[in-house]
Amino acid sequence: MIDYSKFVLKPKEEIILQLKDVDKIFLIGCNKCFKEFKQFGEEEKECVELIKMLRENGKKVLGCADIDFLCNRIITEKIIGKRKELNQADCILVNSCGIGVQTIAELTEGTIPSKPVFTAADSIPQGGQHCLSLYDEEGIHFRCAACGQCFLGLTAGICPIVNCAKELVNGPCGGAKNGKCEIASAIGQVAGATGKDKDCAWEKIYQRLNLLSSEQRVASSETVIRDYTKPSLKTKNVITDLVREKRFEGFYGGVYPLEKKEFTSQKAIKIIPEHKQVVIPLLQHTGCPAEPLVKSGDKVFVGHKIGQSKGFISANIHSSISGKVIAVEPRSHPVCPDKILSVIIENDGKNQLSPEIKSKPALENLSPEEIREIVHEAGIVGLGGAMFPTQVKLCPPKDKKIDTFILNGAECEPYLTADERVMIEKTEDIIFGMKALMKVLNVGKGYIAIEENKPEAIAKLRAKSEENIEVVVVKTKYPQGAERMLIKRILQREVPLGGLPLDVGVVVNNVSTAVAVAEAIKTGLPLIKRVITVTGEKIKDPQNLEVKIGTSFKDLIDYCGGVIDGEMEQGTCLLKMGGPMMGIVQKDFNVPVIKGTTGILVTSPSDIEFTLLRACIKCGRCLDVCPMELNPSNLGLYAEKENWEKMHSEGVLNCIECGSCNYICPSKRSLVEVFKLAKKEICAKLVKNPQSSE
Repeated sequence: MIDYSKFVLKPKEEIILQLKDVDKIFLIGCNKCFKEFKQFGEEEKECVELIKMLRENGKKVLGCADIDFLCNRIITEKIIGKRKELNQADCILVNSCGIGVQTIAELTEGTIPSKPVFTAADSIPQGGQHCLSLYDEEGIHFRCAACGQCFLGLTAGICPIVNCAKELVNGPCGGAKNGKCEIASAIGQVAGATGKDKDCAWEKIYQRLNLLSSEQRVASSETVIRDYTKPSLKTKNVITDLVREKRFEGFYGGVYPLEKKEFTSQKAIKIIPEHKQVVIPLLQHTGCPAEPLVKSGDKVFVGHKIGQSKGFISANIHSSISGKVIAVEPRSHPVCPDKILSVIIENDGKNQLSPEIKSKPALENLSPEEIREIVHEAGIVGLGGAMFPTQVKLCPPKDKKIDTFILNGAECEPYLTADERVMIEKTEDIIFGMKALMKVLNVGKGYIAIEENKPEAIAKLRAKSEENIEVVVVKTKYPQGAERMLIKRILQREVPLGGLPLDVGVVVNNVSTAVAVAEAIKTGLPLIKRVITVTGEKIKDPQNLEVKIGTSFKDLIDYCGGVIDGEMEQGTCLLKMGGPMMGIVQKDFNVPVIKGTTGILVTSPSDIEFTLLRACIKCGRCLDVCPMELNPSNLGLYAEKENWEKMHSEGVLNCIECGSCNYICPSKRSLVEVFKLAKKEICAKLVKNPQSSE
């Protein structure tokens, strides 16, 4: 019995017959469907026999490209476009299923020179009827019926079986009108284009053949199908278009998880009562921990500085309550695996302000340098979750000219609605804070980006926006809120890999960060509180809450009615800081709220454990959804071998850890977790040996 995978080479005689009128060949193979994963540096043998056979028959192979997931047009186009040998080749010979062949044929209409595309393999069905499909922004574009005999080399890369409503393989029926199929309504449903006319497949075949010279065309006798197994119309009608059809909306990739925002989107922000004690870590920001300024027994007030920033990338830390310092010691942290030095304060209930807390002059009377210093002293960091010190963003290098400011109100993470409520309830502060930030950067144009699923927030901000501030509505798509995605969507600028937004003249901040800036100027209060969403199927009464920094997760969950059907312990519920996609799993319910806490999510634990021990089935879905256009499949396979060097060369440092690959993976592989580990290993190596960096 022959062990077929997705396709098998055609008989030698059939391949040579196709190539009888050509001499110079460029060979393209697909790694998706039939090749085993190989470590970097291992010998590739799959093409050897085919190349040997071609050479024995007088053909010259100018080059060979093995591409992971050939059917992914975006990735393939980038790779193929760099191969100069294609210009000298008489034809392209493709060793893949029909989808890969059609992808290459489409690229000959623009990306690469127009030349004939021949098939080296036949698609083989597995287990009866089998239909492969590939989608683009216009719906289904390429399909493979796995009929067992691929003759795309004879039909200019357009498959008549899947593109012709009557599945005719020897020419048109004669029923086309003005180039449109006479049964367009039926085939329109198949192609995801209901109500639109369907082009006659055979007319398109002839049009593409006419692009080739007469000697490039293949003369053939009547085609005889060896295997009549092909999908029925009913089978074609159930093809899904949930991911690939929409992947170009705004940016490449991305996913569409259930939003689950209905739990809290209509709930106004509540200011919760202060609790008896707060635990305030001295690391609530990217960079160096702050140095403690207080000791056990000291009296502190609201807004009292208790931690001094250390170095350029750091942030000040302030007391969120008035009371007595009862300890300065390591405590559990919601982000760091190790305990972090923290200031524990016992609340005296007096809520006394620190004497230095005073409102600042009017915005028009403040210089950019004064605003920058206010932001620095207030300890303001990015409140979207990244916690990058805001004053650092306000000090771009002199050789980086900033011309645009973007305020991020996308809030694309499912469940979370804190930013949405801030935009609705604190609209004036957002505009005020944005104007202050734009003044520091000396930029004349600003944008506020909001996903289309927040109509009330959009209306509120549009009503308050000014001439140089524009509200931009973006698609509801994850991870729309990532800086790179917003810059590409709004400005059509590409942040270079390894680069930052300031490399393309842009600074991006979160809407809640703008509110913190406004409060620091208007009232003098440093960053000691923030709005978070406490939500999830296990929370009895989900809420949007304004809370003091240092309040424990458990106290907030108790305020929201506690957990449904069980105790707050591991195994009975899953606790995350943040949302389901990028949130960090917590093992301790008593960890404190920090500046980067956007939400507290409590759900039921997953029935299936995510683990890298599960096998990759090379389905290619992770490539389709990765917004950074990486190959998570191969990165995960390299990670299994702890090949950090290869992961580095394949761009793992560009991963934004959005979790789209984890979300879409049918094998439930814990890809993001191992990518984080790889980045740590690589960065540690680069610190030890800077010259090894690429």
